[in-house]
Amino acid sequence: MFAGLPAKEVHALEAVAREDAYRAREYVFMEGEPARWFCVVKSGRVKILKHSRTGKDVVLELLGPGEPFGGVAVIERRTYPAAAQATEPSVIVKIPQEPLVALAERYPSVIKEMALMVGRRLRDAHDSVKSLAADPVEARLAATLLRLAREGRKVKQGVELPFHLTRQSLADMAGTTVETTIRVVSRWLKEHLVEDDGARFVLRDLEELRTLAEGDEA
Repeated sequence: MFAGLPAKEVHALEAVAREDAYRAREYVFMEGEPARWFCVVKSGRVKILKHSRTGKDVVLELLGPGEPFGGVAVIERRTYPAAAQATEPSVIVKIPQEPLVALAERYPSVIKEMALMVGRRLRDAHDSVKSLAADPVEARLAATLLRLAREGRKVKQGVELPFHLTRQSLADMAGTTVETTIRVVSRWLKEHLVEDDGARFVLRDLEELRTLAEGDEA
């Protein structure tokens, strides 16, 4: 978002920014709070979630180092439309509202980059909503892993996800229960579709996971 800005503008943001550390499961902000801070993950992981009427959390995104969040609400001077929660010990860079709004007024390119980022995320969210509405659980779980694998790295066994993913986080992102997730993933481990050494998932058979995600075996 700030790549095209003059160095002095970036330094001005640095001067007013702060870094806050969060424990695992601690909230960076809650849904409905006034949007006072534009946030960027410096280290760790943050999930963006909404609370449903049934009381169940729906995970919209899982963000890692370098990824921003909360920007649109800050620019529009409204409340945060969703909550942000650290999934592991994390450090968040926070820029206050007024300097960011003033910067966006001087440099419309900031708004353009933010709109492009939101567009990409909306496409992913749209795919997730369609999957939650129509796809069986196994297809949703496979699609979630494949989506996360876009940011993974190739290793000898396949594609390694870019961060540790718990069964609970995977269940939340796929809109199912942790018990079902454990059962499906256990079967995938036996069938060598995925590998889990306790650190990070490795997707070993992308083609079979794509087949499952498309619901061909539903």
